Amino acid sequence: MPNDHNSLTGGAFGRHSLFDPEAPPREKRPLRAPTPEAHTAETEDGLSLRLTRYQGGDKGPVLLVHGLGVSSLAFRLDTIDTNLVEYLTENGYDVWLLDLRVSIESPYADQPSTADDLARYDFPAAVAKVREVTGAPDIQAFVHCYGALAFHMAMLAGLEGVRSAVSSQVGAHIDVMPATKAKSLLHFPLVLKALGIGSMTMRTDATDGWLDRIYNRALAFNPSIAAEERCDNPVCYRVTFLYAPLYEHDQLNIATHAVMHELFGVASIENFEHLTRMVQGGHLVDAEGEDVYLTHVERLAIPITYIHGAQNETWLPSATERTVRWLAEHNGADLYRRHVIPQYGHIDCIFGKDAARDVYPLILAHLEETALTEV
Repeated sequence: MPNDHNSLTGGAFGRHSLFDPEAPPREKRPLRAPTPEAHTAETEDGLSLRLTRYQGGDKGPVLLVHGLGVSSLAFRLDTIDTNLVEYLTENGYDVWLLDLRVSIESPYADQPSTADDLARYDFPAAVAKVREVTGAPDIQAFVHCYGALAFHMAMLAGLEGVRSAVSSQVGAHIDVMPATKAKSLLHFPLVLKALGIGSMTMRTDATDGWLDRIYNRALAFNPSIAAEERCDNPVCYRVTFLYAPLYEHDQLNIATHAVMHELFGVASIENFEHLTRMVQGGHLVDAEGEDVYLTHVERLAIPITYIHGAQNETWLPSATERTVRWLAEHNGADLYRRHVIPQYGHIDCIFGKDAARDVYPLILAHLEETALTEV
């Protein structure tokens, strides 16, 4: 049954800032998906996380988890012909969207947190809630970017109840572009924190101060942005400045490019600090830079498929290649697969105009192979 997902962003879980107050209102198409159900997962450290369920069939629950500075909107975006929620529910899956504490639709987005918090609190609470509501003995997961990093950390820390997973763009190892590595070696987040900056945002509205306006103009001349990736959208420049290029422009349709201010938002400096330590280490470490995760590789002995955009300049494809090789050496090669998607970057693998043709079938193939045999 078609539904309108606008109500999902209201109430206690509504965005606490508007990233383009001057953007004209737009009409959103109803999703070709079941009517959503709202659920809440309570974490051990006292936070309430939003879970949104689209019950599409009896193949078992699939938890979809977003990255940093975004939200579950990436999976239910109405500007593409078929989004991931629609695709999976049409194929008989019980789809659950988790908005982590770092979701830009969460009231906690700009509060201090790290990937350790997501691994220690958010994932266990969400998995337990989905299993409780559905009665399923275990679940499948699709995890992206920062959510995928935290998922691997959670599993390596002993998370139970996940039968199989598809990991988008990252695994347990990290390789980045030289410019990103240089920024991490300069301890860029710590410099910002010393200047009293507690969070970073893609907000670009006219109410910003003169410094932000200069900042926007300077980003337009960022030499790291390839000529074919330049545009007149200041959100794109901020995305590139904070993370490196997150998508190939030619994989986006015009409608999606026009709503970048809806898709990206605020993230705390502490999360960037943690990312910096992982970049410096080249693999998963805790927020203090300590090697506490990779010692339990046997806990990742579940079927995992890695999907990586060939043009990804945020997390280089060589990183998931390293992870698959590491896992195969310890747990056996039969559990792991890896697909490199030509002409795709990072998050365009999720909401690119042709992702339903080029990427989603690879996700579905893994889920089908590891779907519930009994409900």
